[in-house]
Amino acid sequence: MSAYPKSYNPFDDDVEDEGAPPVPWKDPRDLPDGAGAPTDRQQYLRQEVMRRAETMAASTSRSLSLMYESEKIGVASSEELVRQRGVLERTEKMVDKMDQDLKTSQKHINSIKSVFGGFVNYFKSKPAETSLEQNGTVTSPPNSRLKEAISTSKEQEAQYQASHPNLRKLNDSDSVPAGTSSAVSTDAYPKNPHLRAYYQKVDNNLDELSMGLSRLKDIGLGMQTEIEEQDDIIDRLTTKVDKLDVNIKSTERKVRQL
Repeated sequence: MSAYPKSYNPFDDDVEDEGAPPVPWKDPRDLPDGAGAPTDRQQYLRQEVMRRAETMAASTSRSLSLMYESEKIGVASSEELVRQRGVLERTEKMVDKMDQDLKTSQKHINSIKSVFGGFVNYFKSKPAETSLEQNGTVTSPPNSRLKEAISTSKEQEAQYQASHPNLRKLNDSDSVPAGTSSAVSTDAYPKNPHLRAYYQKVDNNLDELSMGLSRLKDIGLGMQTEIEEQDDIIDRLTTKVDKLDVNIKSTERKVRQL
C-alpha cells in the first residue's frame, strides 16, 4: 500500500509552489464575485438575459447598417450602368454617322476617277440617309426592372441615414426605426418592459433586413438584365467598327490611286 493518503497531491511538494496560497476550485455555474455581483442566482439570470438581449439587438442593428450600405453601393453601380448605356448608344450613333460619311466620300472619289461617273452622279439624286434602325441601331431605355429597383432603393435612403451607426445619435441607439412595425403579436413578448423593447427592436430590424434583402435582389437581377443588353450593344458595335475599319482602308487605297 502507498504511504500517502488518497487526498495527497505529490505536486504540492514542488519548491516553486512553496508558500503559494491554495487556489479554490470554481464551477462555471457559480455566480460571479466582486463588486456589483448579484445576490442570488435569479437576479444573475435576469441580468444575463438582459445582456444577451442587448447584444442581439446591437448585432441586428449592425447587420441592418451593412445591408443599407450594400444597397447604397448597388444603387450607385446601377446608375453607373445606366450612364454607360448612354455612352455606348452615343458611340454607336457616331459610328453609323461615320459609315454614312464614308459612303459619301467613296461616291465623290468615284466621280473624280470617272468623268462619265461624275456626269451621272450630277443628275443622280442624293441618296437618302440610312436610319439608325436600318443600320441595326436600336435605342432603348434601361430595363424597367432596374429603374424601378433604383427608385425604390432611393426612397429608403433616408432610412439608411437614420440606421447608419456613424450617423446615429448616441441617445437613439436603442430606438426603433420609424415607419416599421413587426408582425409579431405583442402577447408573444416578455412582460419586462426593457426586455420587451429589445425584442421588439430585434423583430423590427429583422423585418427591415428582409425587405432590404428583397430590394438588393431586385437590384442584382436588374443589373444582370442591363449587362446582358449592353453586351449585345457591344457586340453590335464591334461588328460595325470592324466593317468601318475595312471601308476606311479601302477608301485610303482609292485616294492614293488618284
